[in-house]
Amino acid sequence: MVVERRGTRGGDRTGPREKPQQIADELRRLIVSGELADGESLGREPELVDRFGVSRPSLREALRILEAEGLITVKRGVLGGVVVNQPDGRMTARTAALLLQARNVPLADVYEARSMIEPVAARIVAQSRSRRTAAAELRRLTAAQLEVIDDPEAFGRANSVFHSRLVELAGNQTLSIVAEMLTEVVARAVAAVSQPDDGKDTAATRARGLRSQARLAALIEAGEPNEAETFWAEHMKIVGRVLLAQRAKTVIDLMQHY
Repeated sequence: MVVERRGTRGGDRTGPREKPQQIADELRRLIVSGELADGESLGREPELVDRFGVSRPSLREALRILEAEGLITVKRGVLGGVVVNQPDGRMTARTAALLLQARNVPLADVYEARSMIEPVAARIVAQSRSRRTAAAELRRLTAAQLEVIDDPEAFGRANSVFHSRLVELAGNQTLSIVAEMLTEVVARAVAAVSQPDDGKDTAATRARGLRSQARLAALIEAGEPNEAETFWAEHMKIVGRVLLAQRAKTVIDLMQHY
């Protein structure tokens, strides 16, 4: 329990933000460790003041920190209280997308990062013992894209699932989180490029992409890691030329364009 010192002596003085940070750190630890479940109520403000033995200003500052991180929701009113939000990949991805916007990062920079990750993931999946199961799952995700091929926005979302899952199947959780951050941005680029250009139907371009996905699944199933990596690197290079030819040149352009 965090106990707030209401007085100080000599050099025993603590900074004004130390107590809120301590409360936030303790609650954050409980949330990310799973000791506090998603949707669980932490109680109302007076209960939390008693629980932590701190002043209301310190508690409120701690709650503001956690709310800004997306880890809690503070509900106002008679039936209100503090509710836990377990962190998920999408929350992290959106935060990363905002940071990329704030820094005005070129879309080419984002796409290049994804192009470094995915071919390596394809190699790892192709040499894994579960490659046949992985190939079957990738084929199902390709089929899901085919079902919405005439809806650019739905296609962009379905396409992003394929790319995220390819990296997840490689088994490295850190890479999966990074890939999901990048996909939050690139999915918007896919949706933008899928929009009809001067009346021209872009479905043929999307169909070519799905054929490449089918080829990748076949290489993975056959256990051809070198071929899978080389093929997917070339695919990413070609798709990159199409995406980067669009009007949106930076991440902030793309978010406004979507």
